Amino acid sequence: MDLHFGDSKPTDDERAAVDALLGPPESSWEGADRSDADLRWARGGREARDRRDLLLPGLHAINDRIGWISDGALDYLCRRLTVPPAEAYGVATFYAMFSVKPRPATVLHVCTDLACAAAGAQELCAGIEGRLGPGVHVERSPCLGLCERAPAALAVRAGDPVRTAVSAPATVDAAVLAATAPDSAPQEPPAALAVPQAGSPDLVLLRRIGVVDPTSLDDYRAHGGYTALRRAFELGPAGVIREVTDSGLVGRGGAAFPTGRKWQATASQPDHPHYVVCNADESEPGTFKDRVLMEGDPFALVEAMTIAGYATGAHRGYLYLRGEYPRALRRLEHALAQARARGLLGEDVLGQGYAFDIEIRRGAGAYICGEETALFNSIEGYRGEPRSKPPFPVEKGLFGKPTVENNVETLVNVLPILTMGAPAYAAIGTRASTGPKLFCVSGSVARPGIYELPFGATLGELLELAGVRDGLRAVLLGGAAGGFVRPDETDIPLTFEGTREAGTTLGSGVVMAFDDTVPLPRLLLRIAEFFRDESCGQCVPCRVGTVRQEEALHRIVERTGAAAAGDIALLREVGRAMRDASICGLGQTAWNAVESAIDRLGAYE
Repeated sequence: MDLHFGDSKPTDDERAAVDALLGPPESSWEGADRSDADLRWARGGREARDRRDLLLPGLHAINDRIGWISDGALDYLCRRLTVPPAEAYGVATFYAMFSVKPRPATVLHVCTDLACAAAGAQELCAGIEGRLGPGVHVERSPCLGLCERAPAALAVRAGDPVRTAVSAPATVDAAVLAATAPDSAPQEPPAALAVPQAGSPDLVLLRRIGVVDPTSLDDYRAHGGYTALRRAFELGPAGVIREVTDSGLVGRGGAAFPTGRKWQATASQPDHPHYVVCNADESEPGTFKDRVLMEGDPFALVEAMTIAGYATGAHRGYLYLRGEYPRALRRLEHALAQARARGLLGEDVLGQGYAFDIEIRRGAGAYICGEETALFNSIEGYRGEPRSKPPFPVEKGLFGKPTVENNVETLVNVLPILTMGAPAYAAIGTRASTGPKLFCVSGSVARPGIYELPFGATLGELLELAGVRDGLRAVLLGGAAGGFVRPDETDIPLTFEGTREAGTTLGSGVVMAFDDTVPLPRLLLRIAEFFRDESCGQCVPCRVGTVRQEEALHRIVERTGAAAAGDIALLREVGRAMRDASICGLGQTAWNAVESAIDRLGAYE
């Protein structure tokens, strides 16, 4: 393929940002200031093309340093990686956190999604925009994963280094301070503040949060850290997989696929290398459990990924982290550096002759990248669009090799399985849904946060712990891709089978309560806007269906009864088409919440 570059040139800062990631260029083809005789051929060939997976980190490097990605910067990055500029442009414009148009160095992301909308996000945006001048770009953002402290804002100031500040719960004054003086903004509260049960002896997954210093490897080990990895080396790879299988652990991201089966299928593949991918791109509105785990107990995730790698025959892991989680990024980078320095990652983990290391890859604001194959494409330097299955990731996943992919909560569950044993772990919860589960509770409750309960506890018991307010109108289970239930349905058992029998879903563990002050039609419209914005556009049912769904809801947002009947019939038809024909879970679930609000709550009666 011939590569056609434009005439735009990078600035010195843009060149420095790329070179800091890739090293200095070695030829004029790559942009070096040399007078090579002929620039019509690319040096490096296949070796250069094999670095395409550095495209996303390269875009981050430019965006972090400058605040936006110019034509000259994009061309320079493409020369360095031998990537067609047209393809790189398609990648850069895929992500909400990047801009290919000039904008100020400071961007203030203000969440306008469900929990924040109910907490006054629109009024907050109006107040902020009235106070900030042209030096700050205010971006109305999807969920920032700070639902327990709604409304929320995240300020990002480009430079070397990039600076960030979080304001949550945000006021106009606090958000303006975060945007204009991020270094002077108040420190974020400790992760334990998001765990109302912190310090309880009954906790399994959250037992270290608020107890252990998340920056201290010694403190982590003093509280049982790396006991599970030592146990894994005693059992051997097959023994670890057997324990995970016998425990009954299933994926905690919503699909509930048996984790042991996934690990076994990956380990048995003859093609090598194998990879472990941690999906830490929790972008479902209302979900923030993985953020709290990474901020409050980062070494646990490093240990769990190492165990997954050992069990499945992988020597490299990728941790795909939401771009909106700056503190989690800092905590994990520190944890990885400490683990390498102490022989817990690297060429000889714990002196056992097993080599394993982890690389963090940052997302950049794309909900669809929570889908495993879209995540693989994102890491590889392509647009984050889902792939058709089969082949499945256990056969051909990241870089076309066998890959095991799990989210943060799923991986962290492996530690107690190995320390307490599969039978003891399986005794927690129910027969079909074993172990503890984390629930993200937000909205109209007195004590929002992450709650750990055994599978089988009821929705009512969880809401009682969180202190649900009077006037409860509805509860959203599973986030925007989930469904609403009525206040008289709080006896639903919080298990995969229990919610399924009740005609709803547990999803990733979102429990969002809304009282009668929240206008339900406006809430449904926000959900539709979210799916329209986040659809990758690859398949027609989702690309067109999410648009038609939003249009219909705009028309009936203030209507009820017979006036809304025609558009409700259209919504049902469009919803069925998306559910039956979309290529991935985004389109398949985009109608769920609206359908449940119409049928269970009588939203337009």
